[in-house]
Amino acid sequence: MSTVTKSLASHRARRAERSRLALRTGALQGVLILWTLASVLPVAWMFSASLQTNQEIYQGVHFIPKTFTLENFVQAWVRASFSTYSLNSLFYTVVVVAGVVVLASMSAFAFARLRFPGKNLLYFAFLIFIFIPVPGSFIPLYVLLVKLGIVNTRIGYILPLIQGSLTVAIFILRSFFEDIPREIEEAARMDGASWTQTFWRISVPIAKPAIATIIIFTALGVWNEYLLASIVFSDTQLMPLQAGIMRFQGSFFSQYGLMMAALSITTIPIVVLYGFMQRYIIKGVMAGAVKG
Repeated sequence: MSTVTKSLASHRARRAERSRLALRTGALQGVLILWTLASVLPVAWMFSASLQTNQEIYQGVHFIPKTFTLENFVQAWVRASFSTYSLNSLFYTVVVVAGVVVLASMSAFAFARLRFPGKNLLYFAFLIFIFIPVPGSFIPLYVLLVKLGIVNTRIGYILPLIQGSLTVAIFILRSFFEDIPREIEEAARMDGASWTQTFWRISVPIAKPAIATIIIFTALGVWNEYLLASIVFSDTQLMPLQAGIMRFQGSFFSQYGLMMAALSITTIPIVVLYGFMQRYIIKGVMAGAVKG
């Protein structure tokens, strides 16, 4: 009799545990669904409004346009000089991402594998810049740019962006390089490969997930940058998209279709980039979780 009673009690306990687990899972899924809707619905309405006329937008919020029009995109691209701003942002993003990836990967590999005096001291000196807020350095940065004569130039905008992203990129890549088994690199060295060949042919391909993560976050930061551009540039022909949007907002603040089209133009490239890089980013995050 006691055996049957214990079995029933055990069964009831397991059923109660499953019920609690199902309740927690359902609550978590509900919160995530609400979070997703709160994140997606504004973006969905932005794309929808960009395809509507002003008269239709003022009639009320609806996600399916009654009449599709691309006139807003054409007007934003031509009248508001978004073609210039977009090309500027694309140029800045490509150059900064390339500079950060090359410099950070080489520096991180040196910190992880090479031996030289003051290596740890220099590395921790780099890490100090993580704790310095970017706006806090704008005044000395502007003074330096003026003395170098590169205010209102592309190079005067690109160099600070590379410097601002370099510290975090080095930190991520150094940890990744340190986790690569030394036996792989030692085997390459025994086959006659130099440190440069080992770096480019062995370490960099293995570190693709970490590099992809750096690419997407650096590109996102450069593409959305506004404060530095407003300080460095006075020539509108050199300004990136975000600075262009602020100027655009002042001129066309009541034309919501045009504004939503302008915001869509700034959003689509990053969404496409993330779509291409997503699998590498997930690999990088999972690799970091396993190593952690």
